[in-house]
Amino acid sequence: MKTDIEIAQSIPMEPIDKIAIKAKIDPAYLEHYGKTKAKVSLDINRTLDHLPNGHLVLVTAMTPTKAGEGKSTTTVGLVDGLARLNKRVIGCMREPSLGPVFGVKGGATGGGFAQVVPMEDINLHFTGDIHAVTTANNLISAIIDNALYQGNELDIDPERITWKRAMDMNDRALRHIEVSLNEPKAVVRHDGFNITVASEIMAVLCLSKDLEDLKTRVGRIIVAFNRAGQPVTINDLRCTGSVVALLKEAIKPNLVQTLEKNPVFVHGGPFANIAHGSNSIIATRMALKLADFVVTEAGFGSDLGAQKFMDITCRAGEFKPSAVVLVATVRALKLHGDEVYENLKTENLPALTKGLANLRRHTEILSTFNVPFVVALNRFSTDTKAELDAVKNWCESQRIPFALNEAWEKGGAGAEDLAKIVLNLVNQANGYAPLLNLQDPLQTKIETIAKTIYGAADVVFSDKAKEQLAQIHELGLDGLNVCIAKTQASISDDPKKLGDPKGFTLNVREIRLSVGAGFAVVIAGTIMTMPGLSKDPAAYHIDIDAQGRISGLF
Repeated sequence: MKTDIEIAQSIPMEPIDKIAIKAKIDPAYLEHYGKTKAKVSLDINRTLDHLPNGHLVLVTAMTPTKAGEGKSTTTVGLVDGLARLNKRVIGCMREPSLGPVFGVKGGATGGGFAQVVPMEDINLHFTGDIHAVTTANNLISAIIDNALYQGNELDIDPERITWKRAMDMNDRALRHIEVSLNEPKAVVRHDGFNITVASEIMAVLCLSKDLEDLKTRVGRIIVAFNRAGQPVTINDLRCTGSVVALLKEAIKPNLVQTLEKNPVFVHGGPFANIAHGSNSIIATRMALKLADFVVTEAGFGSDLGAQKFMDITCRAGEFKPSAVVLVATVRALKLHGDEVYENLKTENLPALTKGLANLRRHTEILSTFNVPFVVALNRFSTDTKAELDAVKNWCESQRIPFALNEAWEKGGAGAEDLAKIVLNLVNQANGYAPLLNLQDPLQTKIETIAKTIYGAADVVFSDKAKEQLAQIHELGLDGLNVCIAKTQASISDDPKKLGDPKGFTLNVREIRLSVGAGFAVVIAGTIMTMPGLSKDPAAYHIDIDAQGRISGLF
C-alpha cells in the first residue's frame, strides 16, 4: 500500500475554480494561492445572507491513542460519501499546526484515499494563516515590553503580565524564559511561549463572525494587570488596529479539495486539548449557506472537542449540529482495555471488550447534548473480523447506530454506508442544547463539565486558581464560558487513567482569562500549552528530493 503522501501525489487535482463552482462559489470571489488553493473573499457573504442553512454534521471520537483515530479521515470520507449519494456537501476542517506535523501525529489532512489536497501545502505553511497569528501574537508581546521600556505609562505590573509569546512548533525549551537580559533600562521579566494554536489570537480568529467582530474581540483581550490590579487590554496598548491588520487575509476561509474533487474549507487551527478545537465559524457559516450538508470535526475525544463545540463554537456561530459521528477504532478500544501500545495490531478480544467502557462513556457524553449520533468504526488493515463484529454487536445491543468506515482504503465508496445513516439521523428528533448555563458562577460551570462530562467525583482548585476565581468575580467576568485544557489521553486529567475512570478528582492548576474569545481557559492536570517533541519525532522521517518532491509526511 502506498503511503498517504504517495497516494495524494498520484491523483491529479482540479483547478480550484472548478471546485469553487461545484461549491456554488463564483470564482470572482476567489483569491488564488496557486492553481489548487484559494481564499474566499468575505464579500460573498452579502449574497448568502438570505439563504437557509444546510445540515451540520460533527465528527468526534472516543479517547484516542497517541497516533489519533482518524477523525479527519472520517470527515473527508463522509464528505465524499455524501457526494456519491448526490448530496451537495462541503467539508470544514482545521489547519494543521507544524507542532504535530513534525511531532508524533503527523499531518492533519486525512489519510489513504480520504484526504484533502494539496496535502503537502496544507501541512506546511499553507496560505500563511498560522504564521499571521504568530506574528500578531508576538507584536502584542513586543508592544508590552516596549511600553515597559518607554516609561510604563500604563503602570503595568511586570509580575502580572499574562500574555505569552507564541511559536508554531513543539519546543519545550521555550516554556519558561526571561526577556530583556543585558538590555540597559529594559525591564527583565519572566515570560514564556505557547504553541501558536493555543494563542488567544487563534481563538478569536476562529470565533469571530467578521472583521468588525474580530477587531472588537482583539481589543478587549486582557494581556496584563497594572499595579492597582486593573486589567490592561490590547485597546489600552493602542495596537488593536495593527494586530487586526496582520489578520486581514487570515480571516478569509481557504478552499481546497478532496481526492474525489469535493470542496473543503480548511481554516483556523485551535487544539482541542488546550484550546476550543474547531475550525473557524466564518468558514462553517459560509459553508452552511452554500451546501445542503456540512461536515466538520472537533479535536480529540468527545469530552474535549465535542463538548467545546456544543458549548462554545455553536453558541458563537449561532448554529447547531444535525447529527454527530463518533469515531472508534479497534486499536483504541484495545488500548483502553489495557493492551500495550506496541501490541495493538494483534487480535485481543478480551482487551477490546474491556475497552468498550470508554466508547460507552463517549456515547453517554453525546447523549447529554440530545443530538442523534452514529458510531463509525474506522477500519484498519490489521483489524480482524472477530474484532469488527464485536464492536458492531455491542452497538446493536445498545441500540446505537453503527457503520463500518472503510474510507481510508476505498475513499468515498467506503463511507457510503456511514453517509446513508447520517442522512437518516438528520431527520430524527434533535433536542440540541448546550450543557452550561453562562449565568452560573465560573466555578459552577467548571464543576458541571468535570462531573457531567468527565465523570469526576470532585474538583480541587489550587491556591493560585482560587485567587484567580476571586479576581474573575471581582472583575464581573463570571459570565465567561469555560474552556478546559487537559490531557487528550484520558477522560480524566490523568493520562494514565484509561477506559472510563470513576471517582477521580479533577485538579485545576490555573485559570487564564481569554476575554476576547469569551471564555476562561482552565488548566487541569499536567497539560502544557507548549508541547515538546518525542524521542522519535516525525521530523526525523521527512525528506525532499532534488525535484522538490516531499516524502515521509505521513
